[in-house]
Amino acid sequence: MSEIPIENDRSVETQKSYSEEELSAFKHVHLARHQDRPYTLDFIEHIFEEFVEVHGDRRFADDPAVICGFARFHGLPVVVIGHQKGRDTKQRQYRNFGMPKPEGYRKALRVMKVAEKFGRPIFSFIDTPGAYPGIDAEERGQAEAISYNLREMAKLRVPVIVTIIGEGGSGGALAIGIGDHVLMLENAVYSVISPEGCAAILWKDASKAPRAAKSLRLTASDLYQQGIIDHIVQEPPEGAHAGVSETARSLDTILYKCLGDSLSFSAEQRLVRRYAKMRLLGTWGEREAVSS
Repeated sequence: MSEIPIENDRSVETQKSYSEEELSAFKHVHLARHQDRPYTLDFIEHIFEEFVEVHGDRRFADDPAVICGFARFHGLPVVVIGHQKGRDTKQRQYRNFGMPKPEGYRKALRVMKVAEKFGRPIFSFIDTPGAYPGIDAEERGQAEAISYNLREMAKLRVPVIVTIIGEGGSGGALAIGIGDHVLMLENAVYSVISPEGCAAILWKDASKAPRAAKSLRLTASDLYQQGIIDHIVQEPPEGAHAGVSETARSLDTILYKCLGDSLSFSAEQRLVRRYAKMRLLGTWGEREAVSS
């Protein structure tokens, strides 16, 4: 049985008590959080040209945990948004560990509205443990900012292509995750709660995170089977951090195909398809009964 490090593990025997499937799911969690994993700015550098970043939500402040800006994709003017984590301690604090505050989501929506006004497709990159849960964020309307983004993204008339590149944590991820196509890197994860948080709630023991990871069905293959994502982007065997250029090339190819597909539909058709896609979320376990 392969072994991977488990935080707060009490012994080697505890680790060996998990099944291969549980450890495999938790291995994806570790790879999604790898400190050298490519972030939004890395993919912008490899895939897009002439990127110009936009700052501030024009209501309160700028949020470095969310990157927004204008760029060119294969010569076409586009808008890029995404979560951004930090490499070292200083950068992680500056980026708030990739956990946006309300102004981050409002900045993203501000830029997306500009994209809609000028007919520019939108590329969104998700990589966050979740929205920042601090009191100051709640006071400034964190829940309202997330819910407002969900509604407005569903109504955007331009193509929206979403990619989960690392962690996709709950509403903090979904707030910039409504799109025509949802892609996911092979070792990324996407879930309503972290495995550690789930284990702490269910079993009062965060060390049971591998068991929770399997139960949450948070891997790309699980989510593809459930119809929550549309495409899986292959990574090098060791993970995206072992071949950033290679991963970016694979992602670029799929993004280009997805954009072409979205552009083949009218704005009205895109809205209908996007709404139908959203309606399928949360129907796991019911589809077979409905079809029969």
